Amino acid sequence: MPTVKVYEFNGDRAGEMELPEAIFDVPLHVSAMHQVVVAHLANCRQGTHKAKTRGEVSGGGKKPWRQKHTGRARQGSTRSPIWIHGGVAHGPKPRDYHQKVNKKVRRLAMLSALSSKVRDELMIVVKNMQLDAPKTKTMNAFIKAVNAEKVLVIYHADGDNIARSVRNIPGAKCINVASINVYDLLNSKTLVVTPEVVARLEEVYSR
Repeated sequence: MPTVKVYEFNGDRAGEMELPEAIFDVPLHVSAMHQVVVAHLANCRQGTHKAKTRGEVSGGGKKPWRQKHTGRARQGSTRSPIWIHGGVAHGPKPRDYHQKVNKKVRRLAMLSALSSKVRDELMIVVKNMQLDAPKTKTMNAFIKAVNAEKVLVIYHADGDNIARSVRNIPGAKCINVASINVYDLLNSKTLVVTPEVVARLEEVYSR
């Protein structure tokens, strides 16, 4: 069975923890992770971009000059795309970028991302990770004690103080286990979780 290092919140080693193979030791499926990440980034787009066409730009109702005998090219409007302050030809329009990913593909990508962290020894479990108040100094001291870089902290419940402590640390991010996603897992380097998070992931993905 795969194992992961366990630490106390003060940075001391507290042994190792065995993880279920069905979740943390599956073959990597790169294409599934790629599809899920691309869909995630696409779904984050608002799609509200808009450029006005020649029919939507104000003005331009009057013909600039007569059709013939001026020595210049014929023009019908000052809002033509070839004019300054004219409309945009083939400009962007509001659209929906949402991409649908099948449930089985999302599950496979999540298990692959989690397994890659365990296989590369970039996941650690922290016991008693609790703070009475937001303390960035305490959280930063723990991250330095375990030699973690570009940390992603995942908490289970009552993690507001943890999240507030992490968000002021450059390169670090904190999310709830309910918001876990493949993009954040792959975009981070060290994954920091609690035993409750591991239990929750086992409960969800062992079905």
